[in-house]
Amino acid sequence: MNTRRRVALAVLAGLMTTLAVPQTSRAADGYPNKPLRLIAPSSPGGILDITSRVIGKKLSERLGQPVVVENVPGAAGILGMQSLLRAEPDGYTMIMGSSGPNAVNYTLYSKLPYAMSDFAPVARIITMPNALVVNANAPVKTLAEFRDYARKKQGNLSMAVSMIGTSGHLGGELLKNRLDFTAVTVPYKGAAPATNDLVAGQVDFTVENVITVAPLVKAGRLRALAVTTRERSQILPDVPTLAEQGYPDVDVGAWLGVLVAARTPPAVVARLNTELNAVLADEEVKKQLAQQGGIPLGGTPAEFDSFIRSEKDRWEKIIKAAGIKAE
Repeated sequence: MNTRRRVALAVLAGLMTTLAVPQTSRAADGYPNKPLRLIAPSSPGGILDITSRVIGKKLSERLGQPVVVENVPGAAGILGMQSLLRAEPDGYTMIMGSSGPNAVNYTLYSKLPYAMSDFAPVARIITMPNALVVNANAPVKTLAEFRDYARKKQGNLSMAVSMIGTSGHLGGELLKNRLDFTAVTVPYKGAAPATNDLVAGQVDFTVENVITVAPLVKAGRLRALAVTTRERSQILPDVPTLAEQGYPDVDVGAWLGVLVAARTPPAVVARLNTELNAVLADEEVKKQLAQQGGIPLGGTPAEFDSFIRSEKDRWEKIIKAAGIKAE
C-alpha cells in the first residue's frame, strides 16, 4: 500500500470517527428540547397513574420541559408497552413499567408482542408492600395461627386475587408454597370486588396492596396478619413483616420503574437516570409517594436491569409450579 493511499485511508477513518461520535453526544447535549411523554399503562386514579404524575411533575421541573402523562390501559400492560415501542427511541417517550408487563408476562403469556430486549431500564421508582389479610371474624390473629389453620383446612380455603399475575396473586402463591398449604384461587376483575367478598366472608384470605386494604383494616372489617416486604409499612406500622414472623426469604412488593426503548442513546438514558434519582431524593416527592404506600428506590440502569431479570426468573418458577396461565 503506497503512502498516499495510507494517508487517505487514515483521513477517512478519522472523518468517520468524528462524524460518529458527535451524533451520539448531540443526542444528549441538546436533550431535551421538546416535551416528553410518560406512558402510564393503567387507568387514571390508580397507584401507577398517581406515581407517574408525581414523578412526571418533578421531572418536568428538572428537565425544563413538560412531561405529559398518557394513560394507555388494557391487556395487563401490553398495550402500553406496544405504545412505547411504536415511538422513536430517542428518550422523549418513557413508560412506567411494573412487575406484570416487565417480568411476569414473559411466562404468563405464551405469545407477547414484545421481548425483554426491546426495553432499556432507566431507574427503579418505588416498591409497595402487600399484606396478607383475612376477614375480621376469622379464627386467626397471627401468621402462625393462619398457617396451622390453613394446613388443617388443606385445600378447602379460598384465596381471592384481584387479577391473575399481579404481585398480590403471585405473592399469595409463594406464601402457600412457603407455609405448605393449598387453597383454591378465586380470580376477580379488580381489588374492590375481591376485598368486598373477603369482608362478606365469601372467600378466606387475600394478599393485596397495603394502600388498598388499609382502610378496611383500620375500620375493623379486615385483619392484617403480615406485610410482605422486609420493612414494615408506614400505612400499617403495627403489622409485622413475614421476616419478623420466621419467613425472611419471602419479600414480595409491587414495584414500578421507568423504561425507554432499547435503542435509546446511552447518554440520554444516563441523563434520565440522573434526573430520576434526584427526583426520588426530593422530600416533597418522598412524602407524596409515602401517602400511596410507596418506598422510593432509585439506582443505576444496570441495577434495574439485573433486578428485572431476577424478578422474571423468580416468578417463572412460581407460575410454572402453580400452573398459572393468563385468562
